[in-house]
Amino acid sequence: MKIRSIVGVGGVFAGLGVILGAFAAHGLKNILPAQMLDVFYTGVQYQLIHALAIILCGVLLTTGFADKSQKYFALAANCFIIGIFCFSGSLYALALSGVKWFGPITPFGGLAFILGWGLFVFAALQIKEVNQ
Repeated sequence: MKIRSIVGVGGVFAGLGVILGAFAAHGLKNILPAQMLDVFYTGVQYQLIHALAIILCGVLLTTGFADKSQKYFALAANCFIIGIFCFSGSLYALALSGVKWFGPITPFGGLAFILGWGLFVFAALQIKEVNQ
């Protein structure tokens, strides 16, 4: 995936996170039970955090320090994208539909987030500083 695509996808996910948060606060507040509204908000929170992480990965790919780490920042961004779809997406679907089989999908998204953060740390450790 190209750097501008990574940053763009992160921006889209961040914007959608704001829209979905507002939708929950204003459109779902009187419709969903409190427990399901909390589930929805958890999806929004994780989506926003990881949208910023995707953007950060894209920005770090432009630094010039990222020679050996580029591959791992890109892989981390991909894991964050998969995590948003699986984790946040399954929570949105569960909250809105009440269909319980969406619940078992959520941990796969969590694993993708964890893997993404591991790759992020590994990539960061590969960066060679200019003054070394």
